[in-house]
Amino acid sequence: MRLPFAALCLSSVLLAGAPSQAPAQDAAPQAGTTDAEEAVPDPGTGDPWVDTWLADVDLYAARYRDAFVDEVARYQAAPRALVEQLLDEAGMRAGDVYFACAVGRALGRPCREIAAHWRRDRTGGWAGVLERLAVEPGAEPLVRVKRGLVASYDRWARPIRLDASLRRAFPDRET
Repeated sequence: MRLPFAALCLSSVLLAGAPSQAPAQDAAPQAGTTDAEEAVPDPGTGDPWVDTWLADVDLYAARYRDAFVDEVARYQAAPRALVEQLLDEAGMRAGDVYFACAVGRALGRPCREIAAHWRRDRTGGWAGVLERLAVEPGAEPLVRVKRGLVASYDRWARPIRLDASLRRAFPDRET
């Protein structure tokens, strides 16, 4: 009788120390988080909401690269080869690629041109690039980029929290 009891105790101890096998959730960023996701650099667009979600785009694209590339190629009208080149050879983060292509589309200019502006001089971040392109904070092109991010998150079936301006633009949404 001692052996089965000893085996039971040993298995209990081993199971108690085993790490959880629950799958990691693909959660959206949370305000005030302190985990590794917070270590993603701020894209520096000048809009805290956009910066939060572009940092999350980096996380999404790291896990679902093909879906990310498809999204930018299809909905931001960027050549697939360019999107891949910007990610691989140019060393741009996915959020930067998304933003460059979304801004380009909103301005009626090629993604390649907007990405070149960013790659040439990153000292002012995206806010500096937008200033050089004469795009004012809150201007219509940036509103279109924000709405496009919401649409992308919907297609990715990924949760996104809306800021006040987007809640007005999407009154039927719960978030």
